[in-house]
Order: sequence, then C-alpha cells, then structure tokens
Amino acid sequence: MTPSANQPNAHSQAHSQAELDALLHQLRRKQGSWVEWGQACRTLQKAGMSPQQIFEGTGFEPIQQNQIIVATQVYESMLAAGVSDSAQAHFTERGSDSLYELRILSQTDRARAAELIAQHGLESDQVKEIARALQEFSYSAEPPSGFTSDSGDAVAFHYWRLARQQSDLQARSRLIAQGLRFANSDSARQKIEQLLTDFTVIQSQTAPKLPLFRLESEADSPCIIPVVGQLPIAIADYKAVPITEPEPPFGLVKFSGMGAWVPVPGWQVILKAEDPVALLAPFEQLPNVPSNASAEQVLVIIDRASRDWDVYSYFIADAAGQLKIQWFEQPPAAALLGRVVLVMRPQKILDEGYTKELWQVDE
Repeated sequence: MTPSANQPNAHSQAHSQAELDALLHQLRRKQGSWVEWGQACRTLQKAGMSPQQIFEGTGFEPIQQNQIIVATQVYESMLAAGVSDSAQAHFTERGSDSLYELRILSQTDRARAAELIAQHGLESDQVKEIARALQEFSYSAEPPSGFTSDSGDAVAFHYWRLARQQSDLQARSRLIAQGLRFANSDSARQKIEQLLTDFTVIQSQTAPKLPLFRLESEADSPCIIPVVGQLPIAIADYKAVPITEPEPPFGLVKFSGMGAWVPVPGWQVILKAEDPVALLAPFEQLPNVPSNASAEQVLVIIDRASRDWDVYSYFIADAAGQLKIQWFEQPPAAALLGRVVLVMRPQKILDEGYTKELWQVDE
C-alpha cells in the first residue's frame, strides 16, 4: 500500500509520528522562518516522505522544497564558517533564493559571499553572477595584478575583465561602475579607474563547442552481454551470472552496488582515451548549450588520465565536493580531474518495435 502524505515509510522513520505531524502542521501554516521550513522538509524527506507527499500535505511544491533544503544547507555551512551577526540576521529573515545560488561555492567562500550580499543588499539574479565570479576567482593560484583575495576585489575583477571586453561605451561604463561598487582595496579601485581613460578593447576567448555526437544507427549501439567464463565452468558460476536488462536511452547495464556498464561505439576519440569513464547528465544543464536546448539525457565520456589544461577543451573540476563540467579560459589553480572526450546524444528512434521485428533482420 502506498503511504499517504501523513504516513512515511516505517523503516525510514527517525522521528515519532507526532513529531512528523508537528512538522507538517508547521509547514502547512508557514510558521517560523524559512530556515525552519527547510529543516522541516529535510527531516520529512529523510523520514521517508517523497516531495510529492510533502506537497500534498503542506502546499510546498517539490521545486520549492529543493530550494529551501539546499539553501538551509548553505546557511548552516555559512554559520559554521563564521559570519557577522548582521549577515546572520539578514539571512535568517530572507534570502533563501540568494543562498541557493551559493551552493557551488566552498564553505569559506559561501560565508564571504553572504557578507557581500548582506552588505550591498543584492538580489538573487545578481547573486548568481557573483557566485560564478567567486568560483572562477578561486581557481586562480594567486590574485591577478592589482587585486587582492578579498571577496569584494574578486567580484570587482570579474566586472573589470568584462568591461575591458566591451566596446560599447555605455555598457562599459555600467560595468566599470559595478567594479568600483565592489572593489575593496585602493589598488583594485585604481585598476578599474584606469579603464575610464584607457578604451582598449581586449577580445575575450570564446568558449569552445562541446564535442557533441548523436548515435545515428543501430550499428552505433552495440549490445552488452555478460561473460560466464571459459570452460570448464561450474553450474553455480553459470547460474550466478545476472540477467542483463539494458536501460534506455543508452543501454545502461547495472550490477550489484553503485556501478554499471554502458555500451559505447568504438569511435577513435573513445579508443584514444587512456582511462575513459561515463556519466549521465541532462543536456540543458551542460555549459555553453543553447537556452532552448532539448531536455534529453546525454552520456558524457571523460578521460580521467587527461588532466593537462588546454583552452580548447572542457574539464571535470571539483566544485565544493561535487563534479562539475567546466571550461577554463586560464589554467586553474586547482587540479583538474579529467577531460571531456565527447558528449553523446541518444539515437532518435521513432518506432522502437520496428527494430525488433524478425523480418527486419538482414539475411
């Protein structure tokens, strides 16, 4: 029987039913701060309730649950790193959408960014840009000339670099003003003020296109079958081989534990990889894809042995403990974890049953 919104899975309960009911009641009436809502949603999910069940019981939509849970985690890590009382008071009352954007940063940078947001009263749309600027700044081995490691200078450097690439004087002036707004050191301010008299335009390096391929034919989609071994083979070993059940769209075959196999074509770009691994990702979440990109799952092939930076490739980097696919215009300070060999899109099959008909098999 499917558990109702007020009946979490019994084996997952870490709290009494009365405690869980109290949390549902709190969310339903929106009592307390958003931090308490995030903690309540997290507790209910850990107790075995699905986001849909919580939505039905409280009115908090799944996407909203995810945002405040992540924002609460950022809030807690921010406090652990240490922030001022004013910044803590600011985010206790509001700003969950801003803290959500800081999820890509390390614990220390989250605290520094939070201070900056509270100090300047920033909205979430600009916070997203600033979080990305702080993340890119953290990849540098040392601060660029004229700038310090201060978070304000890090954001000022971001706008200084954008201003240098802008030929439109009005847009350039806006970026210079933003840089001066955040610059915290005299040297950074002087560096930015130089752009008021130096109108040289420095062309930015364009991010390369992703190495994107789509499976086009059945010949590109090999079939994986398990290997029992070499004769003589014991009956027990024969029976122990699991049934393979490929999962669409790439024919993924799982085995015990967290691992899985996936069949890939023997293209040269894959054969040349020394230590290839694969990961699944939503296509629209990859970097440098069109805003109207199709919502399909793609297979990203990584060569873990290829860790030397070059400006024409995408790499796997450590983003606050999470894998992130990223392009670096300059060599990053942190070690790279592998190079993106290709991004594989699934084959477009209009009629999957068509390929299974016996009369379609070549003689």
